[in-house]
Amino acid sequence: MSITPAESHIMDALWRRGPLAMEDVAAEVASQGWGGATVKTLVHRLMKRKAIRSERIDGRVRYVPVLQRADYLQSESQGLLDRLFGGRLTPLVAHFAEHRSLSPDEVKRLRRLLDELDDGR
Repeated sequence: MSITPAESHIMDALWRRGPLAMEDVAAEVASQGWGGATVKTLVHRLMKRKAIRSERIDGRVRYVPVLQRADYLQSESQGLLDRLFGGRLTPLVAHFAEHRSLSPDEVKRLRRLLDELDDGR
């Protein structure tokens, strides 16, 4: 499921704090500087795509994520990998290693991950 960067702010708020009423969603994304109409438009787009749903909780309409964060991350990361690196993971890791400093902890974690992959875990 494709979600725009703006819609992802709404989803992040719902994944972090959901279910939320419309005004609570707006408060969560207030740093974006969007008006209420923009937030409503984004919420309705996400409902149309079935990424979220509305339900009545304690007499108020609240919005609940249907799309799970893990599924979204998997889809987006696979799309990035396919689009920019031909679906290959090694060039992605090499790109970031060449253009960004890795902390000693990150290097340890990568080595541990590679060792686990070598061991077939």
